[in-house]
Amino acid sequence: MSILNLPLFIQDTAEVVEMATKDDMGMLWMVIAAILVFFMQAGFFLVESGMTDSKNAVNIAMKNFLDIAVGSLAFWFIGYSLMYGSDVSGGGYFHWGGFTFSQGAADLFFQTVFAATAATIVSGAIAGRTKYTTYAIFSIVLTAFIYPIAGGWEWNGGWLNTASFMPAEFIDFAGSSIVHSVGGWAALVAAWMVGPRIGKYINGKPVELPGHNQMYATLGVFILWLGWFGFNGGSQLAWGGADAVAASQVILVTNLAASAGAIGALLLTWIKDGKPNLSMTLNGALAGLVSITAGCGNMGEGGAVLAGLIGGILVVYSIGFIEKTLKIDDAVGAISVHGICGAWGTLVIGLWGIDGDAGIGLFNGGGAAQLGAQAIGVFAYAFWAVVLSFVFLIIMKKTVGLRVTEEEEITGLDLTEHGSIAYHGKRQREIE
Repeated sequence: MSILNLPLFIQDTAEVVEMATKDDMGMLWMVIAAILVFFMQAGFFLVESGMTDSKNAVNIAMKNFLDIAVGSLAFWFIGYSLMYGSDVSGGGYFHWGGFTFSQGAADLFFQTVFAATAATIVSGAIAGRTKYTTYAIFSIVLTAFIYPIAGGWEWNGGWLNTASFMPAEFIDFAGSSIVHSVGGWAALVAAWMVGPRIGKYINGKPVELPGHNQMYATLGVFILWLGWFGFNGGSQLAWGGADAVAASQVILVTNLAASAGAIGALLLTWIKDGKPNLSMTLNGALAGLVSITAGCGNMGEGGAVLAGLIGGILVVYSIGFIEKTLKIDDAVGAISVHGICGAWGTLVIGLWGIDGDAGIGLFNGGGAAQLGAQAIGVFAYAFWAVVLSFVFLIIMKKTVGLRVTEEEEITGLDLTEHGSIAYHGKRQREIE
C-alpha cells in the first residue's frame, strides 16, 4: 500500500504494517478464489458433456477451453475497461478506461473468470447442434461487450446505484443477475434461434434425450459447488478482520442454499414421479447456488435456506415449462438454472434481505423500495442480454449461420467439427 493512500491519522508503524498485511491477505484471498472459479470450467464441461450425447463430448470440451482462453484475452483487452473504466456517459451507463486497462492483476484475474462463466452458460443450452465458429465468435462478444458493459452498471457505481429514479440501491453481491441471468437470457435467445435437436420433439411433444454419463454430471456439480465458495466468498474482495468474518458467512450461506436447492428438487421429483431424479437434483443444487449468489452478503442463514429451497423447486417447474410449453430445447437446463433462478436470487433480496441487523425486504420490515430496485435490475439485465444476443445472432445467422447440417448433427459434432472422438472403442462398436 502506498504511503500516499494511508489515512492521515495513522502514525504508528505497527498500524501501517497491519494495514499492508491486510491488503496482502485480501489480494491472496482474491487470487485463491479466482483459481476456484477457474476450476469451475472443468465442472461446467463435465455437467454439459455428461448430460448430452457422447458424440459431442469433444465439441463441448473445445467450447469450454475456448471460453476461458478467448474470454481471458477478450476481457483483458477490452472487457475489463468497459466494466471498470471511468464513466464516459455521464449517468453510469457506459464506462471506458482504454485498451488493456487494469486496476491490478488480482482483480483482473478474478473478474476474468467471472466473464468466462457467463459465456459458458450459453454453451450447455445449445449443445449438440451449433456451429463451433458461431459459438466462438459469440463467446468473444459476450466476454468483451455484453457482460462487461452490464457489469459496470452495478459493480462500478453505475446507474443502478446512482440514478435518481431508483427507489434504492440495487444489490447483486456476486452476480445472480450480472453473471448468471445475463448468461441465462443469452442462452434463451440462442436456444430459440438455433432450434431443437433432431428427435427432441415428435408430434409436438418433447422426448427425453438422456445424457451419456450421469457420473460425469454429478462430479461436475460437485466441482461447481466447490468453486462457488470462491465465486461468492471471493466477491467480498478482501480478507482480514471483519472482512474475513463476512466472507466466511458468505461461504456458509452459499453452502446452505445449495443444500436446500438440492433437497427441494429431490423431494419434488420424488413426489411428482415416485422416484427421486438425479439430473433434477443436480440442477436443484445449482439452482440453490445461483439463488443465493446475489444475496449472499445480505441474507441470514434461514433466509438462504428458504431462497435455495424455492430455487430448487422453481428450477424443476421452469425446465418443464421451457421444454413443454415454450418448446425450446435447452440440453442441460441452463436457462432455468441461470436465467430464471438468477432473477429469483436477485428479487429475493427485496423480499427478506438484510443489511447488518436491519431488514431491507418487503417481509422483514424494509418496505417495498428494495424489491422495486431489484425488479428494475432484473428487467434491465434481461432486456440487455436478450436484445444484444438477438441482434448479434441475427447477424451471424445471415452470414456464417448458426446450425450445423442435419447430417453433421446426426454424425456428431466431434467428428464433423473437430475430426476427433472422445470414446474410440464405443464409437467403433456403434459404427459396426
